[in-house]
Amino acid sequence: MASGLTALSMALGVMLVVAVLLIHGIIAESFRNNASLGYNLILGAKGGRLQLVLNTVFYLSEPVENIPYDFYQEFLPADQRDDGQQGKWADYVDRVIPVCLGDYYKQYRLVGTTPQMFNDYVYDEDTGQQYEFAGGRNFEYWNDEHGFFEAVVGAQVARDTGLQVGDTIAATHGSTEGEEHPDLFHIVGILKSSGTPNDRAVFVNMEGFYLLDGHALPVEEEDTDQQESEAVVAVDLEKSDAADIESDENFETTEMIESDELTKNVDPSLPAAKRKTTPLPIEQREVTALLVKTSPIITRGLSNMVNEGTVAQAVFPVGEITTLFNRIVKPFQQVLLILTAMICVVSGISILVSIYNSMSDRRREIAIMRALGAGRRTVMAVVLLESIILSLGGGLMGWVGGHALIAAAAPRIEAETGVIIGPFDLAPPVNLLALLTDEPIYLGGAKLGEINVSTEWILIPSLMILAVIVGFLPAMAAYRTDVADALTANP
Repeated sequence: MASGLTALSMALGVMLVVAVLLIHGIIAESFRNNASLGYNLILGAKGGRLQLVLNTVFYLSEPVENIPYDFYQEFLPADQRDDGQQGKWADYVDRVIPVCLGDYYKQYRLVGTTPQMFNDYVYDEDTGQQYEFAGGRNFEYWNDEHGFFEAVVGAQVARDTGLQVGDTIAATHGSTEGEEHPDLFHIVGILKSSGTPNDRAVFVNMEGFYLLDGHALPVEEEDTDQQESEAVVAVDLEKSDAADIESDENFETTEMIESDELTKNVDPSLPAAKRKTTPLPIEQREVTALLVKTSPIITRGLSNMVNEGTVAQAVFPVGEITTLFNRIVKPFQQVLLILTAMICVVSGISILVSIYNSMSDRRREIAIMRALGAGRRTVMAVVLLESIILSLGGGLMGWVGGHALIAAAAPRIEAETGVIIGPFDLAPPVNLLALLTDEPIYLGGAKLGEINVSTEWILIPSLMILAVIVGFLPAMAAYRTDVADALTANP
Protein backbone atom coordinates (compact mmCIF):
# COMPACT_ATOMS: atom_id res chain seq x y z
CA MET A 1 0.00 0.00 0.00
CA ALA A 2 2.76 2.42 0.99
CA SER A 3 4.77 1.55 -2.13
CA GLY A 4 1.70 2.07 -4.31
CA LEU A 5 1.05 5.53 -2.86
CA THR A 6 4.66 6.59 -3.32
CA ALA A 7 4.55 5.40 -6.94
CA LEU A 8 1.32 7.38 -7.37
CA SER A 9 2.95 10.53 -6.05
CA MET A 10 5.75 10.06 -8.58
CA ALA A 11 3.13 9.50 -11.31
CA LEU A 12 1.46 12.83 -10.50
CA GLY A 13 4.77 14.65 -10.63
CA VAL A 14 5.72 13.12 -13.99
CA MET A 15 2.25 13.81 -15.36
CA LEU A 16 2.69 17.51 -14.65
CA VAL A 17 6.16 17.52 -16.18
CA VAL A 18 4.88 15.82 -19.35
CA ALA A 19 1.92 18.18 -19.61
CA VAL A 20 4.10 21.28 -19.22
CA LEU A 21 6.73 20.06 -21.69
CA LEU A 22 4.18 19.00 -24.26
CA ILE A 23 1.88 22.01 -24.19
CA HIS A 24 4.59 24.61 -23.97
CA GLY A 25 6.85 22.90 -26.48
CA ILE A 26 4.22 22.37 -29.15
CA ILE A 27 2.70 25.82 -28.76
CA ALA A 28 6.16 27.42 -28.88
CA GLU A 29 7.05 25.48 -32.00
CA SER A 30 3.69 26.34 -33.53
CA PHE A 31 4.35 30.03 -32.90
CA ARG A 32 7.75 29.81 -34.54
CA ASN A 33 6.40 27.89 -37.52
CA ASN A 34 3.40 30.18 -37.92
CA ALA A 35 5.69 33.17 -37.94
CA SER A 36 6.53 32.22 -41.52
CA LEU A 37 3.39 30.99 -43.26
CA GLY A 38 4.92 30.78 -46.70
CA TYR A 39 6.75 34.11 -46.58
CA ASN A 40 9.99 35.22 -45.02
CA LEU A 41 9.60 38.98 -44.82
CA ILE A 42 6.93 41.38 -43.62
CA LEU A 43 6.91 44.97 -44.81
CA GLY A 44 4.94 47.53 -42.85
CA ALA A 45 4.98 51.03 -41.47
CA LYS A 46 8.00 52.04 -39.47
CA GLY A 47 7.57 51.52 -35.74
CA GLY A 48 7.44 48.51 -33.44
CA ARG A 49 8.86 45.50 -35.22
CA LEU A 50 7.29 42.96 -32.87
CA GLN A 51 3.94 44.72 -33.04
CA LEU A 52 4.04 44.51 -36.83
CA VAL A 53 4.57 40.74 -36.61
CA LEU A 54 1.93 40.20 -33.95
CA ASN A 55 -0.83 42.08 -35.75
CA THR A 56 0.06 40.83 -39.23
CA VAL A 57 0.76 37.15 -38.54
CA PHE A 58 -1.22 36.40 -35.40
CA TYR A 59 -3.87 39.15 -35.70
CA LEU A 60 -3.00 40.36 -32.22
CA SER A 61 -2.48 43.95 -31.15
CA GLU A 62 -3.41 46.83 -33.44
CA PRO A 63 -1.67 48.14 -36.57
CA VAL A 64 -0.06 51.52 -35.99
CA GLU A 65 0.02 52.98 -39.49
CA ASN A 66 -0.45 51.95 -43.10
CA ILE A 67 1.92 52.19 -46.04
CA PRO A 68 1.17 53.80 -49.43
CA TYR A 69 -0.39 51.72 -52.16
CA ASP A 70 2.30 53.01 -54.52
CA PHE A 71 4.88 51.24 -52.38
CA TYR A 72 2.99 47.97 -52.81
CA GLN A 73 2.95 48.48 -56.58
CA GLU A 74 6.73 48.71 -56.63
CA PHE A 75 6.76 44.96 -55.90
CA LEU A 76 4.37 44.05 -58.71
CA PRO A 77 5.42 42.90 -62.17
CA ALA A 78 4.23 44.81 -65.20
CA ASP A 79 1.39 42.40 -65.99
CA GLN A 80 -0.17 43.04 -62.57
CA ARG A 81 -0.08 46.82 -62.73
CA ASP A 82 -2.58 49.07 -64.44
CA ASP A 83 0.15 51.27 -65.88
CA GLY A 84 2.02 48.28 -67.36
CA GLN A 85 5.31 49.29 -65.74
CA GLN A 86 7.64 46.89 -63.96
CA GLY A 87 7.80 47.53 -60.21
CA LYS A 88 11.10 48.72 -58.76
CA TRP A 89 11.54 45.59 -56.62
CA ALA A 90 9.44 43.15 -58.62
CA ASP A 91 12.49 41.23 -59.83
CA TYR A 92 13.61 40.58 -56.24
CA VAL A 93 10.48 38.85 -54.94
CA ASP A 94 8.76 35.58 -55.77
CA ARG A 95 5.40 36.90 -54.70
CA VAL A 96 3.89 39.59 -52.53
CA ILE A 97 0.50 39.61 -50.84
CA PRO A 98 -1.06 42.79 -49.47
CA VAL A 99 -2.88 42.76 -46.15
CA CYS A 100 -5.40 45.40 -45.06
CA LEU A 101 -6.43 45.37 -41.40
CA GLY A 102 -8.61 47.50 -39.17
CA ASP A 103 -12.09 46.00 -39.12
CA TYR A 104 -13.63 43.07 -37.28
CA TYR A 105 -16.36 40.51 -37.60
CA LYS A 106 -17.43 39.90 -33.99
CA GLN A 107 -14.14 39.26 -32.14
CA TYR A 108 -12.33 38.05 -35.25
CA ARG A 109 -10.07 40.15 -37.44
CA LEU A 110 -11.30 41.10 -40.92
CA VAL A 111 -8.43 40.80 -43.41
CA GLY A 112 -8.59 42.45 -46.81
CA THR A 113 -6.30 40.64 -49.25
CA THR A 114 -6.06 39.07 -52.69
CA PRO A 115 -6.97 35.51 -53.79
CA GLN A 116 -3.23 34.73 -53.84
CA MET A 117 -3.44 34.24 -50.09
CA PHE A 118 -5.07 30.83 -50.67
CA ASN A 119 -4.28 30.06 -54.30
CA ASP A 120 -0.49 30.12 -54.28
CA TYR A 121 0.92 29.96 -50.80
CA VAL A 122 2.39 26.83 -49.22
CA TYR A 123 2.00 27.53 -45.51
CA ASP A 124 3.98 24.46 -44.41
CA GLU A 125 7.07 24.18 -46.58
CA ASP A 126 8.18 20.91 -44.91
CA THR A 127 5.07 19.06 -46.07
CA GLY A 128 4.09 21.27 -49.00
CA GLN A 129 0.75 21.87 -47.31
CA GLN A 130 -1.53 24.46 -48.94
CA TYR A 131 -4.80 25.89 -47.74
CA GLU A 132 -7.82 23.75 -48.51
CA PHE A 133 -11.51 24.50 -48.37
CA ALA A 134 -13.95 22.55 -46.25
CA GLY A 135 -16.72 24.07 -48.34
CA GLY A 136 -17.17 26.53 -51.18
CA ARG A 137 -14.30 28.23 -53.02
CA ASN A 138 -11.83 31.04 -52.84
CA PHE A 139 -13.01 34.57 -53.57
CA GLU A 140 -12.06 36.02 -56.93
CA TYR A 141 -10.67 39.32 -58.15
CA TRP A 142 -13.92 40.08 -59.90
CA ASN A 143 -17.13 38.18 -60.40
CA ASP A 144 -20.18 39.41 -62.28
CA GLU A 145 -22.50 37.68 -59.85
CA HIS A 146 -20.92 38.64 -56.54
CA GLY A 147 -18.68 41.57 -57.43
CA PHE A 148 -16.06 42.68 -54.93
CA PHE A 149 -17.92 41.65 -51.79
CA GLU A 150 -16.91 38.04 -51.27
CA ALA A 151 -15.41 36.50 -48.14
CA VAL A 152 -13.64 33.34 -46.96
CA VAL A 153 -14.02 32.29 -43.33
CA GLY A 154 -11.40 30.56 -41.18
CA ALA A 155 -12.20 27.13 -39.72
CA GLN A 156 -12.47 28.28 -36.12
CA VAL A 157 -14.58 31.29 -37.04
CA ALA A 158 -17.02 29.03 -38.88
CA ARG A 159 -17.07 26.58 -35.99
CA ASP A 160 -17.66 29.24 -33.33
CA THR A 161 -20.20 31.33 -35.24
CA GLY A 162 -21.96 28.66 -37.29
CA LEU A 163 -21.35 30.58 -40.52
CA GLN A 164 -21.86 28.65 -43.74
CA VAL A 165 -21.33 29.24 -47.44
CA GLY A 166 -24.07 31.54 -48.67
CA ASP A 167 -24.37 33.55 -45.46
CA THR A 168 -23.63 37.25 -45.31
CA ILE A 169 -21.63 39.13 -42.69
CA ALA A 170 -21.23 42.78 -41.75
CA ALA A 171 -17.89 44.09 -40.48
CA THR A 172 -17.52 46.58 -37.64
CA HIS A 173 -15.29 49.56 -38.26
CA GLY A 174 -12.05 49.89 -36.29
CA SER A 175 -12.87 47.64 -33.34
CA THR A 176 -15.14 44.85 -32.18
CA GLU A 177 -17.51 47.48 -30.80
CA GLY A 178 -17.23 49.86 -33.74
CA GLU A 179 -20.01 50.97 -36.04
CA GLU A 180 -21.28 48.22 -38.30
CA HIS A 181 -20.75 48.74 -42.03
CA PRO A 182 -24.02 48.55 -44.00
CA ASP A 183 -22.33 46.73 -46.91
CA LEU A 184 -22.48 42.96 -46.49
CA PHE A 185 -19.91 40.39 -47.62
CA HIS A 186 -21.13 37.17 -49.18
CA ILE A 187 -19.36 34.05 -47.81
CA VAL A 188 -18.15 31.87 -50.68
CA GLY A 189 -15.74 29.56 -48.87
CA ILE A 190 -14.82 28.05 -45.50
CA LEU A 191 -11.23 26.96 -44.88
CA LYS A 192 -10.21 23.61 -43.51
CA SER A 193 -8.47 23.79 -40.17
CA SER A 194 -4.75 24.44 -40.73
CA GLY A 195 -3.62 24.99 -37.15
CA THR A 196 -2.51 28.50 -38.14
CA PRO A 197 -3.72 31.92 -37.00
CA ASN A 198 -5.70 32.11 -40.25
CA ASP A 199 -8.22 29.74 -38.70
CA ARG A 200 -9.27 32.68 -36.55
CA ALA A 201 -9.77 35.34 -39.23
CA VAL A 202 -12.22 36.38 -41.94
CA PHE A 203 -10.72 37.17 -45.33
CA VAL A 204 -12.43 39.49 -47.77
CA ASN A 205 -11.67 40.75 -51.25
CA MET A 206 -9.34 43.72 -50.84
CA GLU A 207 -11.33 45.71 -53.38
CA GLY A 208 -14.45 45.25 -51.28
CA PHE A 209 -12.49 46.23 -48.17
CA TYR A 210 -11.50 49.51 -49.84
CA LEU A 211 -15.10 50.25 -50.85
CA LEU A 212 -16.40 50.07 -47.29
CA ASP A 213 -17.42 53.41 -45.83
CA GLY A 214 -14.55 55.27 -44.20
CA HIS A 215 -11.80 53.24 -45.84
CA ALA A 216 -10.91 55.65 -48.64
CA LEU A 217 -8.11 58.09 -48.03
CA PRO A 218 -9.31 61.71 -48.15
CA VAL A 219 -8.41 63.62 -51.30
CA GLU A 220 -5.88 66.31 -50.51
CA GLU A 221 -7.13 69.83 -50.88
CA GLU A 222 -5.30 71.77 -53.54
CA ASP A 223 -3.87 75.18 -52.77
CA THR A 224 -5.43 78.33 -54.08
CA ASP A 225 -2.95 78.90 -56.87
CA GLN A 226 -3.40 75.42 -58.15
CA GLN A 227 -7.19 75.77 -57.97
CA GLU A 228 -7.01 78.99 -59.93
CA SER A 229 -4.73 77.40 -62.45
CA GLU A 230 -7.06 74.48 -62.85
CA ALA A 231 -10.00 76.88 -63.16
CA VAL A 232 -8.28 78.49 -66.12
CA VAL A 233 -7.59 75.10 -67.58
CA ALA A 234 -11.23 74.16 -67.06
CA VAL A 235 -12.38 77.22 -68.99
CA ASP A 236 -9.98 76.39 -71.77
CA LEU A 237 -11.25 72.88 -71.81
CA GLU A 238 -14.82 74.09 -72.34
CA LYS A 239 -13.67 76.12 -75.29
CA SER A 240 -11.58 73.48 -76.98
CA ASP A 241 -11.74 69.88 -77.86
CA ALA A 242 -11.45 68.01 -74.53
CA ALA A 243 -10.12 64.85 -76.15
CA ASP A 244 -7.04 66.71 -77.44
CA ILE A 245 -5.85 68.44 -74.28
CA GLU A 246 -7.20 66.40 -71.42
CA SER A 247 -4.34 65.37 -69.12
CA ASP A 248 -4.13 62.04 -67.30
CA GLU A 249 -4.72 63.70 -63.94
CA ASN A 250 -7.87 65.46 -65.04
CA PHE A 251 -9.05 62.28 -66.66
CA GLU A 252 -8.79 60.40 -63.37
CA THR A 253 -10.57 63.20 -61.55
CA THR A 254 -13.36 63.08 -64.08
CA GLU A 255 -13.55 59.32 -63.65
CA MET A 256 -13.93 59.70 -59.89
CA ILE A 257 -16.65 62.30 -60.26
CA GLU A 258 -18.51 60.17 -62.76
CA SER A 259 -18.13 57.18 -60.49
CA ASP A 260 -19.57 59.11 -57.55
CA GLU A 261 -22.46 60.29 -59.67
CA LEU A 262 -23.16 56.75 -60.79
CA THR A 263 -23.06 55.53 -57.21
CA LYS A 264 -25.50 58.22 -56.11
CA ASN A 265 -27.95 57.16 -58.76
CA VAL A 266 -27.87 53.47 -57.81
CA ASP A 267 -30.76 52.05 -55.81
CA PRO A 268 -29.49 51.92 -52.18
CA SER A 269 -31.57 48.83 -51.47
CA LEU A 270 -29.40 46.75 -53.81
CA PRO A 271 -26.60 44.59 -52.34
CA ALA A 272 -23.19 46.26 -52.11
CA ALA A 273 -21.88 43.95 -54.85
CA LYS A 274 -24.45 45.46 -57.22
CA ARG A 275 -24.15 49.07 -56.05
CA LYS A 276 -20.35 49.36 -55.79
CA THR A 277 -18.81 48.03 -58.97
CA THR A 278 -16.10 50.65 -59.53
CA PRO A 279 -12.79 50.05 -57.69
CA LEU A 280 -11.49 52.72 -55.39
CA PRO A 281 -8.98 55.04 -57.13
CA ILE A 282 -5.37 54.16 -56.41
CA GLU A 283 -4.78 57.60 -54.89
CA GLN A 284 -7.23 56.77 -52.10
CA ARG A 285 -5.74 53.39 -51.21
CA GLU A 286 -3.19 52.17 -48.70
CA VAL A 287 -2.22 48.80 -47.25
CA THR A 288 -1.34 47.71 -43.72
CA ALA A 289 1.45 45.28 -44.56
CA LEU A 290 2.98 43.17 -47.32
CA LEU A 291 3.79 39.47 -46.96
CA VAL A 292 6.84 38.91 -49.15
CA LYS A 293 8.35 35.64 -50.31
CA THR A 294 11.89 35.96 -51.59
CA SER A 295 14.94 33.83 -52.18
CA PRO A 296 17.01 33.44 -48.96
CA ILE A 297 19.96 34.93 -50.85
CA ILE A 298 18.04 38.13 -51.61
CA THR A 299 16.13 38.50 -48.36
CA ARG A 300 18.85 40.27 -46.37
CA GLY A 301 19.73 42.71 -49.15
CA LEU A 302 16.09 43.54 -49.86
CA SER A 303 15.50 44.09 -46.15
CA ASN A 304 18.40 46.54 -45.96
CA MET A 305 17.21 48.48 -49.01
CA VAL A 306 13.69 48.83 -47.60
CA ASN A 307 14.91 49.83 -44.14
CA GLU A 308 17.19 52.49 -45.57
CA GLY A 309 14.15 54.21 -47.07
CA THR A 310 11.62 56.34 -45.23
CA VAL A 311 8.40 54.64 -46.30
CA ALA A 312 8.45 51.23 -44.64
CA GLN A 313 10.43 48.74 -42.61
CA ALA A 314 11.23 45.09 -43.31
CA VAL A 315 10.92 42.55 -40.51
CA PHE A 316 11.92 38.89 -40.28
CA PRO A 317 8.93 37.31 -38.51
CA VAL A 318 10.80 34.19 -37.34
CA GLY A 319 13.52 36.30 -35.73
CA GLU A 320 11.03 38.52 -33.88
CA ILE A 321 9.07 35.56 -32.52
CA THR A 322 12.24 33.78 -31.45
CA THR A 323 13.36 36.92 -29.62
CA LEU A 324 9.94 37.17 -27.94
CA PHE A 325 10.19 33.61 -26.69
CA ASN A 326 13.77 33.88 -25.52
CA ARG A 327 13.14 37.07 -23.57
CA ILE A 328 9.67 36.56 -22.14
CA VAL A 329 8.25 33.08 -22.60
CA LYS A 330 11.39 31.01 -22.04
CA PRO A 331 11.95 32.28 -18.46
CA PHE A 332 8.37 31.28 -17.59
CA GLN A 333 8.98 27.89 -19.13
CA GLN A 334 12.08 27.45 -17.02
CA VAL A 335 10.18 28.40 -13.85
CA LEU A 336 7.45 25.88 -14.69
CA LEU A 337 10.00 23.18 -15.35
CA ILE A 338 11.77 23.91 -12.07
CA LEU A 339 8.48 23.68 -10.18
CA THR A 340 7.50 20.41 -11.83
CA ALA A 341 11.04 19.02 -11.30
CA MET A 342 10.73 19.91 -7.62
CA ILE A 343 7.48 17.94 -7.51
CA CYS A 344 9.37 14.93 -8.88
CA VAL A 345 12.12 15.42 -6.31
CA VAL A 346 9.57 15.58 -3.50
CA SER A 347 8.03 12.38 -4.88
CA GLY A 348 11.49 10.82 -4.88
CA ILE A 349 12.00 11.82 -1.26
CA SER A 350 8.70 10.15 -0.40
CA ILE A 351 10.07 6.97 -2.02
CA LEU A 352 13.19 7.31 0.11
CA VAL A 353 11.16 7.74 3.30
CA SER A 354 8.88 4.84 2.42
CA ILE A 355 11.72 2.40 1.72
CA TYR A 356 13.84 3.60 4.63
CA ASN A 357 10.98 3.28 7.12
CA SER A 358 10.31 -0.22 5.89
CA MET A 359 13.92 -1.21 6.62
CA SER A 360 13.20 -1.75 10.30
CA ASP A 361 10.36 -4.13 9.38
CA ARG A 362 12.47 -5.85 6.75
CA ARG A 363 15.67 -6.33 8.73
CA ARG A 364 14.69 -9.90 9.58
CA GLU A 365 13.96 -10.66 5.89
CA ILE A 366 17.31 -9.17 4.89
CA ALA A 367 19.08 -11.21 7.59
CA ILE A 368 17.43 -14.41 6.31
CA MET A 369 18.56 -13.55 2.75
CA ARG A 370 22.07 -13.02 4.02
CA ALA A 371 21.92 -16.27 6.00
CA LEU A 372 20.86 -18.13 2.88
CA GLY A 373 23.94 -16.86 1.07
CA ALA A 374 23.00 -13.50 -0.38
CA GLY A 375 25.90 -11.07 -0.30
CA ARG A 376 25.77 -7.48 0.97
CA ARG A 377 25.97 -6.13 -2.58
CA THR A 378 23.08 -8.36 -3.64
CA VAL A 379 20.90 -7.02 -0.83
CA MET A 380 21.92 -3.47 -1.68
CA ALA A 381 21.08 -4.06 -5.34
CA VAL A 382 17.65 -5.43 -4.42
CA VAL A 383 16.81 -2.27 -2.49
CA LEU A 384 18.09 -0.03 -5.30
CA LEU A 385 16.09 -2.07 -7.82
CA GLU A 386 12.97 -1.55 -5.72
CA SER A 387 13.57 2.20 -5.78
CA ILE A 388 14.08 2.17 -9.56
CA ILE A 389 10.93 0.10 -10.13
CA LEU A 390 8.85 2.49 -8.02
CA SER A 391 10.28 5.53 -9.84
CA LEU A 392 10.00 4.13 -13.35
CA GLY A 393 6.61 2.54 -12.66
CA GLY A 394 5.28 5.81 -11.30
CA GLY A 395 6.92 7.65 -14.18
CA LEU A 396 5.24 5.39 -16.74
CA MET A 397 1.84 5.96 -15.12
CA GLY A 398 2.57 9.70 -15.11
CA TRP A 399 3.60 9.68 -18.78
CA VAL A 400 0.37 7.93 -19.76
CA GLY A 401 -1.61 10.25 -17.51
CA GLY A 402 0.08 13.32 -19.00
CA HIS A 403 -0.80 12.33 -22.56
CA ALA A 404 -4.34 11.43 -21.50
CA LEU A 405 -4.62 14.88 -19.94
CA ILE A 406 -3.40 16.48 -23.18
CA ALA A 407 -5.83 14.41 -25.24
CA ALA A 408 -8.70 15.55 -23.03
CA ALA A 409 -7.63 19.20 -23.29
CA ALA A 410 -6.76 19.08 -27.01
CA PRO A 411 -10.14 20.37 -28.28
CA ARG A 412 -9.98 23.30 -25.89
CA ILE A 413 -6.36 24.10 -26.83
CA GLU A 414 -7.21 23.98 -30.52
CA ALA A 415 -10.24 26.21 -30.00
CA GLU A 416 -8.26 28.82 -28.06
CA THR A 417 -4.95 28.80 -29.92
CA GLY A 418 -5.50 26.94 -33.20
CA VAL A 419 -2.79 24.44 -32.24
CA ILE A 420 -3.67 20.82 -32.95
CA ILE A 421 -2.21 18.33 -30.43
CA GLY A 422 -2.60 14.59 -30.84
CA PRO A 423 -2.58 12.14 -27.90
CA PHE A 424 0.71 10.59 -29.08
CA ASP A 425 2.54 13.79 -30.00
CA LEU A 426 5.83 14.14 -28.18
CA ALA A 427 7.33 17.33 -26.87
CA PRO A 428 9.54 19.00 -29.52
CA PRO A 429 13.19 17.91 -29.45
CA VAL A 430 15.97 19.97 -27.95
CA ASN A 431 19.65 19.99 -28.80
CA LEU A 432 21.40 18.19 -25.95
CA LEU A 433 24.71 19.85 -26.77
CA ALA A 434 23.14 23.29 -26.49
CA LEU A 435 21.96 22.39 -22.97
CA LEU A 436 25.56 21.68 -21.96
CA THR A 437 27.19 24.78 -23.41
CA ASP A 438 26.57 27.63 -25.82
CA GLU A 439 30.01 27.13 -27.36
CA PRO A 440 30.70 24.64 -30.20
CA ILE A 441 31.90 21.23 -29.04
CA TYR A 442 34.75 19.59 -30.92
CA LEU A 443 35.64 15.89 -30.85
CA GLY A 444 38.92 14.88 -32.47
CA GLY A 445 39.11 18.25 -34.19
CA ALA A 446 35.67 17.87 -35.75
CA LYS A 447 32.75 20.01 -34.69
CA LEU A 448 29.89 17.97 -33.28
CA GLY A 449 26.51 18.47 -34.88
CA GLU A 450 23.20 18.79 -33.08
CA ILE A 451 21.86 15.89 -31.01
CA ASN A 452 18.14 16.51 -30.96
CA VAL A 453 16.05 14.47 -28.54
CA SER A 454 12.49 14.96 -27.34
CA THR A 455 12.51 16.31 -23.81
CA GLU A 456 10.16 13.50 -22.79
CA TRP A 457 12.89 10.92 -23.46
CA ILE A 458 15.19 12.81 -21.14
CA LEU A 459 12.77 11.94 -18.34
CA ILE A 460 13.77 8.25 -18.39
CA PRO A 461 17.45 8.62 -17.42
CA SER A 462 16.47 11.47 -15.08
CA LEU A 463 14.08 9.20 -13.19
CA MET A 464 16.68 6.42 -12.99
CA ILE A 465 19.27 8.80 -11.58
CA LEU A 466 16.71 10.11 -9.09
CA ALA A 467 15.78 6.53 -8.11
CA VAL A 468 19.42 5.60 -7.46
CA ILE A 469 19.97 8.74 -5.39
CA VAL A 470 16.87 8.31 -3.20
CA GLY A 471 17.41 4.52 -2.90
CA PHE A 472 21.05 4.79 -1.88
CA LEU A 473 20.41 5.57 1.79
CA PRO A 474 18.03 2.63 2.48
CA ALA A 475 20.28 0.41 0.34
CA MET A 476 23.23 1.29 2.57
CA ALA A 477 21.08 0.52 5.60
CA ALA A 478 20.36 -2.90 4.12
CA TYR A 479 24.04 -3.31 3.25
CA ARG A 480 25.06 -2.70 6.88
CA THR A 481 22.40 -4.95 8.42
CA ASP A 482 23.97 -7.23 11.04
CA VAL A 483 22.68 -10.74 10.44
CA ALA A 484 23.06 -11.98 14.04
CA ASP A 485 21.37 -8.95 15.60
CA ALA A 486 18.55 -9.08 13.11
CA LEU A 487 17.87 -12.79 13.63
CA THR A 488 18.05 -12.62 17.47
CA ALA A 489 15.99 -9.48 17.73
CA ASN A 490 12.32 -9.86 18.70
CA PRO A 491 10.07 -9.73 15.65
